[in-house]
Amino acid sequence: MADYHFVYKDVEGASTQWDDIQRKLGNLPEKPPAFKPAPFTPANDQASLPKDKSWIDEKTEQDLEDLEDNPDLDDDRFLEEYRKKRLAELRETAKVARFGSVVPISGSDFVREVSQAPADVWVVVILYKEGIAECGVLMQCLEDLAAKYPATKFVKIISTDCIPNYPDCNVPTVLVYNSGAVKANHVGLRSFGRKCTPEGVALVLCQSDPVLNDGQSGSGRSRKAVIDGVRKRFIEKVVTEHENDDDGSSSD
Repeated sequence: MADYHFVYKDVEGASTQWDDIQRKLGNLPEKPPAFKPAPFTPANDQASLPKDKSWIDEKTEQDLEDLEDNPDLDDDRFLEEYRKKRLAELRETAKVARFGSVVPISGSDFVREVSQAPADVWVVVILYKEGIAECGVLMQCLEDLAAKYPATKFVKIISTDCIPNYPDCNVPTVLVYNSGAVKANHVGLRSFGRKCTPEGVALVLCQSDPVLNDGQSGSGRSRKAVIDGVRKRFIEKVVTEHENDDDGSSSD
């Protein structure tokens, strides 16, 4: 007949009086702490959190469209109106901020990219040649303006691709288009002043028409409003450069 041996184990962490005495004498290691589970903290229920303007502001355009039939907004007229307003703002921003750089085009692209551009879009075209220093200077200014005014379209094309046999002495040349027509042309770097800067180029471009659009002030701005904004940027840069010069001279 088989022998059965039973091993009895006490509750984990339990200790006898004898073990306690031995620990005091240093004959046994310290008793490990009893297991204690972390306190339970229920996860936040996103649906139960209060909804306000910041909750709407965090949503993407797609999220806001999905909320159109959300029952939580049916009883909150303010949030529903704010949702519509925010959605319209996102759509307008996506519509106007569609450029932002000087895009290269070829002769075959010219009609589609320039002449057939929408009537509410101003197009700035630079005719250039590689290896001509003046073209590089003006190109850098236009890159800066393209980033600041993303609702204005900037394109570049090699001069002879646009106009066969166009003289190199005339580059860089800038053409300004709107509604399929040439509104202005500026031949040579000297057209933009003795010192070519983005602010100076902006002032020249807006001499007769509201060419530059930052996409934040709505379409249909008057020439005066645009030129005032360009002048403000120009003055701010001049003041900043003057202050920097003063700081440099004082440190000497």
